[in-house]
Amino acid sequence: MAKADRSRREIPIVLVCLGALLCGNILFYLYVDSLYQRSHQQEHFHHMCPHGHFKMGAMKNCSPWLQCDAVRKEVRKLKGIGQGAVKQVFLSEWKGHKVALSKLTGHDFQEDFLHGLEMLKALQSKYVVTLVGFCVEDNTVVTEYQPLGSLMNLNAVLNLVKYQSLNTWHNRFRLAMEYVAIVNFLHSSPMGTRVMCDSNDLGKTLSQYLLTSDFHLVANDLDALPLVDRNANLLIKCGHRELLGEFVAPEQLWPYAKEMPFTDTLMPAYDEKTDIWKIPSVVDFLLGQVEGSDVVRFHLFDIHRECKKKNSVERPSVQTVLNVYKTVYATLIKENTTPGTRDML
Repeated sequence: MAKADRSRREIPIVLVCLGALLCGNILFYLYVDSLYQRSHQQEHFHHMCPHGHFKMGAMKNCSPWLQCDAVRKEVRKLKGIGQGAVKQVFLSEWKGHKVALSKLTGHDFQEDFLHGLEMLKALQSKYVVTLVGFCVEDNTVVTEYQPLGSLMNLNAVLNLVKYQSLNTWHNRFRLAMEYVAIVNFLHSSPMGTRVMCDSNDLGKTLSQYLLTSDFHLVANDLDALPLVDRNANLLIKCGHRELLGEFVAPEQLWPYAKEMPFTDTLMPAYDEKTDIWKIPSVVDFLLGQVEGSDVVRFHLFDIHRECKKKNSVERPSVQTVLNVYKTVYATLIKENTTPGTRDML
């Protein structure tokens, strides 16, 4: 009898201990998640301005978006820093602040240019570069200048002595999470489900994002963000030309290659799951080859395999991918992962 009573008393103690351990894990995950959120938000106070206003750099107050008169008189071009098919970009200055002035290169792409401006105006947030002003009459847009440039420069930047201390799996994985968070924002944006169509190869995809001075990511080039609306049976096609290569999703490839040459009118449309297919390739670049990055890849293997399902319906949502990333990040932090962790695999 005494032994049975003692056993009954021990069972609740075990349950309490297990419950405490479970609660501890949950609290730790929430703590790490809050750290991730704060790290992405603390340096982005300027996005808290009312719609139609901006704040950047050391500005204490929000200012209304610059209109044509101010863009013409107050924004001073310094030098050209880039040119694509749609626009030419100039490093410029406005009241002591460095800004990027983008100007349409040819009227053949005016529709894309104006679409990009409308997306910039509608999607202002911590996920998107700060809009400073615009002049539709002159086909010009002014945004906050980010001296580190596009995400294509990541490895070159991290090789600089000034930034070498940031070249860790922690920071690289955080950037990967921010990239996925931006895609998630676009898929659930105030303007509906938007697909990043300027992403036909790795370089083009990376060029759509800027690396900020405080080492965060923002989407920059929004000229090709078509809308997917399943309720209206509205799907998309990224351009009118044939897409090739392994980087683009299988549904973006011409399905009748052995039967007939490419014809845009016969090309089947698709949805936002094309962005999911590309996540593993982009994240592989972001993780690089630093100590500990292979451990991260090991933990992401299963979710990345899901992203690469040939049938787009079987791929996870970007929110699911982001949730897995956060869980993996929390797990690795909890295990106090060090550069020597690779020996444990």
